[in-house]
Formats: sequence, C-alpha cells, structure tokens
Amino acid sequence: MCREIIFNPINQTNSKMNINDYNFAGKKAIVRVDFNVPLQDGKITDDTRIRGAVPTLKLILEKGGALIIMSHMGKPKGKVKPELSLGQIKDAVAKALGVSEVKFAPDCAKADAEAAALKAGEVLLLENLRYYPEEEGKPVGIEKTDPGYDAAKKEMKERQKEFAKKLASYADCWVMDAFGTAHRSHASTAVIANYFDKDNRMLGLLMEKEVKAVDNVLNNIQRPFIAIMGGSKVSSKIGIIENLLGKVDKLILCGGMTYTFAKAHGGEVGKSICENDKLDVALGVEELAKKNGVELVMAPDAICAPEFANDAPQSIYPSDAIPADLEGLDAGPEAQKKFAAAIKGCKTILWNGPAGVFEFDNFCDGSRAIGNAIAEATAEGAFSLIGGGDSVACVNKFGLADKVSYISTGGGALLEAIEGKVLPGVAAVQG
Repeated sequence: MCREIIFNPINQTNSKMNINDYNFAGKKAIVRVDFNVPLQDGKITDDTRIRGAVPTLKLILEKGGALIIMSHMGKPKGKVKPELSLGQIKDAVAKALGVSEVKFAPDCAKADAEAAALKAGEVLLLENLRYYPEEEGKPVGIEKTDPGYDAAKKEMKERQKEFAKKLASYADCWVMDAFGTAHRSHASTAVIANYFDKDNRMLGLLMEKEVKAVDNVLNNIQRPFIAIMGGSKVSSKIGIIENLLGKVDKLILCGGMTYTFAKAHGGEVGKSICENDKLDVALGVEELAKKNGVELVMAPDAICAPEFANDAPQSIYPSDAIPADLEGLDAGPEAQKKFAAAIKGCKTILWNGPAGVFEFDNFCDGSRAIGNAIAEATAEGAFSLIGGGDSVACVNKFGLADKVSYISTGGGALLEAIEGKVLPGVAAVQG
C-alpha cells in the first residue's frame, strides 16, 4: 500500500534543471545509476535497484534521447574482475527498459566509438566504473601512513578529473540518479558535474524521490516517531543513532549491536558479535536517550546457536546470559513481541538494519516480526521508510514491499542524509 509522499522540499533538491523540463531530443544523456545488484551464478537475485532507475531511463528515451548508462558493481578496487562485470546484467536491463538490445562498452574509459555511434532511442551500458581506481579517486598500493601518500593522493585526484572528463565527453548532459552512491565524491557521482553547465546536469526521478522521502521523515514528522536500527556494529551507526536521539520518540536497537549493549552492563554474550572497545559508547547512547526522553528498546532474549549456520541447533537465552559456546543469531520471541508492541501505533517509521541473520531462514523471525509490525502500522496510516540493502532484502524476502510507504535504494547515503550531511552527488548537481 505505497502512498504518495507529501514533502517540504529541502535545499539539496533545488537543482538548476529539472529532468521533466529538459529537452532530450537528439541528445545523448549519460546517467549514473546504482546497478550494484546482487548476483548468484551470474543471475540477479534482487533487481530493486534496476527497477528504481527505470522511470528516469525510460523518460530520456521517450523524449527522444540516446541513453548511456554507467554504474559500478562490487569492489574490484581498480582491477578487472569478470565476476563483477556489468555485461552480466545488460539483458536484464534491456528487459526492464522494454528495448530489444542494450549495447555494451567493455571498457568504460575507451567507449568513444560506441558513444559516437549511438542513435536516439538506443541504449549503451558502460563496463564497471570501479575497474578504474580513478572512479573512487583513492591511491592504490600505498598506505595513508606511507611518506609518499599525500603526493600519491594529489596525483590520483588529477587522474580522477581526467577520468570524469572522459566520461563527460560521451554525452551532452549528465543525470545523477544513483542515490546509493550519492554520499561518495567519485568521478561519476560528483566530479563529472564540472564538465557540464548548470543547464545540462540534473537529478533523476529516483534521486528526487529518495531525498524527498528523507525530508518527509525528518521535516514532516508525524508522531510517535520510531526508528529501528539493526546491524552488527554500534561504531558504524553511532552518528545516525545520536542524530536520531534528537528526533525520535522511540529507538529500537537490534542485531549484533544488542550484545555490545548487553556486555556494557556486565552481561555474558558468549561468541556473539561484540565491540569490546565500544562499551563506553553504548553506555553513552543510553545516557543520551534518557536525557532526551527517548524510549530505548532492546532485545531481552536471543535465539542462539553453537555455529554460524542455518541448520545449527537453536536455543533461547537472555541477551546478557549467553553461554560461552553459543552466539546470538536472532532476536528471541520476547524481543519480537517487544519490538512489535513498540512499533504499534507509531505514525513515522524508519528501518535500517535487520534484527538477526535474516539470510538464514531459521534465524529470520526477528526481522520478520519487525517487518510485519511496520506493515500493520503502515496500513493504519503510518509513513514507513525502509533503507539499506539488508532491510530492503528483508521486506522483499517477506513479501512486504507493497505494504510499506517507501523503499530506499541507498544504505550509507540514506544514513548520511538523515544525519544532516550534504550528499556530494546532490551538491554537485546543485552547483
């Protein structure tokens, strides 16, 4: 039951050119998308990101433009890795766009001929941008502590500019529609903007929806407002947690973070994930929640196993009394009830991160309980924003995608936007 998003535009979305007003007829548009989709044996297992970009790509074709698509896949770290080739998905992209063929350029930095030959209505997919270290702009083969690092970094930034310039040379305009990488100042997500004037660079439809969905959560809050933060590490989400504690009424912390909080109070967590050097951080989060009057909800029990495997025998223990030979892999039955009760009646809901190892069918009940509770609250009028690859995979796995308000294609970008940080990929369009 996806609802229309009502929003108050934020400054980051005030780009100079609106894609709906742009005349693509007879022009070539290079579009940065996020086609970093999961693959198994060369087959796409979740095409959410491709489907998310389709409206923008189809709009360009319908307006008489020629389409050049660029993306990364995985983390090849500047090396050519066939298992991360975008050539594997070109047929799936063609099917999604409803075209007979998507042409493919096997080298994204040497696609001059393919781009020049492209005609209106045709589509060209460039090979993985991250086959070139210049895309990310990070020096290769040298550590930050090495004497020559600063010089290497400066050299790489110049090479990054040239790489961005090359990509820009293929087209007449640039469209940024990769929210999942908008928090990165990469060649294709930000630097490329320097080679298009303000009237020939714009946000795609997906980017506009993503940023407006974040705005809807943070600037048009209907209370009670609850956030559910999962995942393994407190340290990776401390910024967003602290920011949310100034906005939400309730905060569920689940997943691997559970055991760091349990140990911070002297609990026994067995072999469970635990950041022993972040126990003080966990206690600080609790103190800030108390200071701000936020109800902090944690899992009182855990579903445990002796090994990290789907078929491992299960047992249930309090989250702070797990035997030494076991590890917590999912939120326990009492935790599931507690989470659902906390979500019930809330009007604004943000979910990022699962409650356990949801990839294992035998350890996904905690995440399923959260998803079901969010779907029920949404049906009762709540606005629910689901973000981050794992949370999106959860709602898809549980068949809840059409029962939440908005599914974000970004993980890190979503979190940084919610933290209030300026996203380079948006700022570059704005100029």
